[in-house]
Amino acid sequence: MAIAVAATRQSLADNYKGLGAWVSLHTGDPGTTGTSEASGGTPAYARKQTTWTSSTGGVVNGSQVTIDVPAGTYTYAGLWSAATGGTFIDKVLITSTALGAQGQILVTPSITVS
Repeated sequence: MAIAVAATRQSLADNYKGLGAWVSLHTGDPGTTGTSEASGGTPAYARKQTTWTSSTGGVVNGSQVTIDVPAGTYTYAGLWSAATGGTFIDKVLITSTALGAQGQILVTPSITVS
């Protein structure tokens, strides 16, 4: 169902951004609990906090984050309520990125309610 009223779409998007701002990377489908989250590496993998900014018409954009990850293949990004632990909010399939050695993956989150 598409939401016809732009103000309603924006209100929903703004509420969504209030759920969490910590971005994660995953080596497989995280399901509904955030499984397959990256770990290890030097520097060590850690979730990164995005800064949400509102737009209009149901769009919220986050600042780009740079996440250090060990060698592996990364297929999903996630959103959490905290830097560690916390509540798993959502996931998105990303372009599969395979790293043969320690590296960095850039993620720029956005939310669009239509």
